[in-house]
Amino acid sequence: QVRLKESGGGSVQDGGSLRLSCTTSGLPWSPWYAFVAWFRQAPGKAREGVVGFDGYSRAVYADSVKGRFIISKDDATMTVYLQLNNVNRDDTAWYYCAARGALYTDDPLSPRWYNDYGQGTQVTVSS
Repeated sequence: QVRLKESGGGSVQDGGSLRLSCTTSGLPWSPWYAFVAWFRQAPGKAREGVVGFDGYSRAVYADSVKGRFIISKDDATMTVYLQLNNVNRDDTAWYYCAARGALYTDDPLSPRWYNDYGQGTQVTVSS
């Protein structure tokens, strides 16, 4: 059974940085990280893909975070990190990590490919 658990959220000032963690277990595929993505959902808005991996295990970022957010991983602990840099108020949201069941995807940022989600961690950006 796939399990995902996010942590690291909190309050951060405009222009600041924060690192989110997603601890995974039960991912039976290889490379394990390529099946994991980060999503976020702001109040009153649809869930939005932040970063995921394409079918060649290359990171794909949403335009809104490109150049500011960085995804990384730790194979020893099977943890995926999301480094948030130079945040702004539009980054305020619940952040979720998710896992999909197949490496192939025509859009790694689309929620329709992902079946398993963690409980989320909240990020609030204040000025």
